[in-house]
Amino acid sequence: MPYSRIVVLTVLALAAFAGNSLLCRAALSHTTIDPATFTTVRLLSGAVMLRLLVLIRSGDRGGRGNWLSAFALFAYAAAFSFSYVYMTAAAGALVLFGAVQTTMIGYGLRSGERMRPLQISGFFLACGGLIALLLPGLSSPPLPGAVLMLGAGVAWGVYSLRGKAAGDPLQVTTGNFIRAAPMAVVLSACFFKWASFDLNGVGYAFLSGALASGLGYAIWYTALPFLRSTSAATVQLSVPVIASLGGVLFLQEPFKRRLLFATVAIIGGIGLVILKGKHRESADNSPDTTAPVQPRL
Repeated sequence: MPYSRIVVLTVLALAAFAGNSLLCRAALSHTTIDPATFTTVRLLSGAVMLRLLVLIRSGDRGGRGNWLSAFALFAYAAAFSFSYVYMTAAAGALVLFGAVQTTMIGYGLRSGERMRPLQISGFFLACGGLIALLLPGLSSPPLPGAVLMLGAGVAWGVYSLRGKAAGDPLQVTTGNFIRAAPMAVVLSACFFKWASFDLNGVGYAFLSGALASGLGYAIWYTALPFLRSTSAATVQLSVPVIASLGGVLFLQEPFKRRLLFATVAIIGGIGLVILKGKHRESADNSPDTTAPVQPRL
């Protein structure tokens, strides 16, 4: 694949991941759609788009995946939507990103992986940035939104860990979306009393599911085989930054000083962990650097 095409596909995928935060926040702050309906429309439209893409690519009508991973996907999507009732796109993306990476790094440590001193420093720097962002204050995110987004990050981290060795990532994601969609329908039924079917909000949810999630994942998986593992992990550090800038430019959200400091600490700390970890992996193992990396948003 030409280098220019790889760059374009990678940029589009990262923009799609950040777009989920922007679309969800826009829907829940600028329309009257409720978070349960947003979640349902997002997962249903994502399942349809992914099913179509798998069918076009290979003619395979079946899906992969499993119910436990699907539940983790549903938990992420539901907590993600409800959290954006309270949080800005910038703060939400940063908390989500920090929680996902911290979950995955913490699992690695619990599984016996060793970290170099610089990696340990990076891990504590990222945790410190996340704690500083969530400390009480005039510019800290509301507690309910922060807790929900932390839960969404943990759920997505679990989903990512379970999907590392699950086979064809596009088919696995398709199967999990198909399984998660009925769970979202049940959620909407539970919140039917508060349901609000705002047309613009449904449109945002459809774009989030079909384009930012479904098509975004397909684009990512197209570019991924041509990216080094280090590059794939590193470029994802830009997702919260893209979401933050998008929130400022398109949603007129303020970019507070605390958010700026937290962004630098979290992304810088996680960057140290990822880059040093990949460097050690390359030095200790074979030179193959095309192993898939699960999307973080």
